[in-house]
Amino acid sequence: MAATRSIDLKDLIMKLLHIDSSVLGTNSVSRQLTAQIVAKWKSSHPGTTVDYLDLAASAPSHLSTDSLGFRMAPGSTDLSDVQKHENAISERLVSQFMAADVIVVGAPLYNFSIPSQLKAWIDRVAQVGRTFKYTEKGPQGLAGGKTVIVASTRGGVYSTSEGGRAMEHQESYLQTVFGFFGITDIRFVRAEGLAMGDAAKAQALATAEGDIRATALTAANEPSAAQAA
Repeated sequence: MAATRSIDLKDLIMKLLHIDSSVLGTNSVSRQLTAQIVAKWKSSHPGTTVDYLDLAASAPSHLSTDSLGFRMAPGSTDLSDVQKHENAISERLVSQFMAADVIVVGAPLYNFSIPSQLKAWIDRVAQVGRTFKYTEKGPQGLAGGKTVIVASTRGGVYSTSEGGRAMEHQESYLQTVFGFFGITDIRFVRAEGLAMGDAAKAQALATAEGDIRATALTAANEPSAAQAA
């Protein structure tokens, strides 16, 4: 009789948050990769439910005195109507993030960093008391136990030289901020050199597809999977 694999409850019931941030629509490679990651993850973990967030279509506003209202109690009489509205947006986004077991993020490299709409989302979920807190020993992440998979796309090649790695503030930033939230399982599916000719693009996509297969087969919340940019 063939041996049966024990099934973890998290394989049966798992919430995945799928986030896209590219402004290129159907021409976006990062969107192509996040779709492939989600499909492969669902195939490997059939109990997964997916919530989708398209930041290019519906991005929160950048931080302002009004959108910082989430730092005040929701019932505070000091909140204006605009602050209450912005507070509700922040609450929805941070609750959605905290409810997810797996977060798949499409993060193209724009001018050496991430899209501003993705940064706006991060600014809304980076909340003291929700995703991190300060202690006498320093900051402590409160969003541990999650898996983050980043689809990283780049027109040039930045990962193979010290100078290139110093220029990018995309993967390095996401590694830092999600780590600050207490997440130790951060995985990167990278396709770079996409603007360097058809052959380079084809090779980049082939490499990314192999990484997707490996990533999707690795169980969620594996600290050893965290990797530096």
